[in-house]
Amino acid sequence: MSSEATKMIKPVVDITENAASELKTYLAKQDKPMAGLRVFVSAGGCSGLSYGMVPEEKSTDDDYVIVQHGAKLIVDKSSMPFIAGSVIDFQSDKLMGGGFVVKNPNAVSTCGCGESFKTE
Repeated sequence: MSSEATKMIKPVVDITENAASELKTYLAKQDKPMAGLRVFVSAGGCSGLSYGMVPEEKSTDDDYVIVQHGAKLIVDKSSMPFIAGSVIDFQSDKLMGGGFVVKNPNAVSTCGCGESFKTE
């Protein structure tokens, strides 16, 4: 094996250990332990683009599949340019119940709720 093949390649999107643990727990409760979290971007929201996340059991050849900390993220190729370099985390919020959040270095502005964003 060449030294190029043995180098670690940084995932295009990361997931924190905390988020991975929460995702695995959530998927087990949904009786989908082998599924992943599909993360996508669509037009909409008060800043122009919105994040979406859904449990997904299948990926396609047009998807990036990232496995970290035993959890799987699935990102389609059209969404990837908008969220490359992002970190998926989980934040507990006693008032709102908490949830998965995207820490996106490509966002130049976000709305107050953090669910929509704008890039350059």
